[in-house]
Amino acid sequence: MPRTDFNQLLEAGVHFGHLKRKWNPKMAPYIFMEKNGIHIIDLHKTVVKVDEAAAALKQIAKSGRRILFVATKKQAKEVVAEKVSAVNMPYVTERWPGGMLTNFPTIRKAVKKMATIDKLTADGTYDNFSKREKLQISRQRAKLEKNLGSIADLTRLPAALFVVDVQKEQNAVKEAKRLSIPVFAMVDTCCDPTDIDYVIPANDDATKSIAVIIDVMTQAIAEGLTERKLEKDKEAEAAAAESKEREAKPRIRKSVKVAGSDEFEAEQLAAEEKPVQEKPEAAVEEEIKEEVAQ
Repeated sequence: MPRTDFNQLLEAGVHFGHLKRKWNPKMAPYIFMEKNGIHIIDLHKTVVKVDEAAAALKQIAKSGRRILFVATKKQAKEVVAEKVSAVNMPYVTERWPGGMLTNFPTIRKAVKKMATIDKLTADGTYDNFSKREKLQISRQRAKLEKNLGSIADLTRLPAALFVVDVQKEQNAVKEAKRLSIPVFAMVDTCCDPTDIDYVIPANDDATKSIAVIIDVMTQAIAEGLTERKLEKDKEAEAAAAESKEREAKPRIRKSVKVAGSDEFEAEQLAAEEKPVQEKPEAAVEEEIKEEVAQ
């Protein structure tokens, strides 16, 4: 069963493209018709593409990897921040920091600087600074929080990038392609889908349109995270049961007889008292005959 349907997308205005004169010919396969000088997106194809993208994101989340959402345009900021933070995924809604992916270690240093400032505040060191120094530090902390606060827990490169506007976020797309990071994107009729691995033909300007697509993606991610947790719980239960079963098995202790112990002496005495088996008379007579013959 598809994650969304034609009517839901139609109601959200996902089908509205850009003016005909602004179109990109590479989006022709996803355009249904032209009406009043505006291209109309084929929502039947959008439904299919939404399902493909959601299924892929679900598997990425299930594997424990991270997905970075990028939406710096005004219409998308609040929607993305609200829905993506709910599934604990990183996102960028302010200016894309150059080198965010290609120069990731430097970005991590900036994030660590933010953590260092928090530590100074917590241990009381911050109080020892002058008023001017405190002001500078607080401003620096606020700036870092605004630009990098939403990616503070991104300790390594993301496994995928989800972009709301391909044209506006072209720098992010370029960096992702350079590092072979798969790109998922809402692509309008004026955009070039060439560098996008998972194209979702949709209106990327309307808040309702953005919300309905992001909602489906985050639901898929939530499902992947839930399935991962269930698998981890089952593995933990199986390991605990195996450990319990191992402990329940009786341990066979090997007793070692030590010379001088009562048990050792008793066995020695029994061995000495054991009757010696005598040879049959016929065998004895045969041995005597052989000795005489020699």
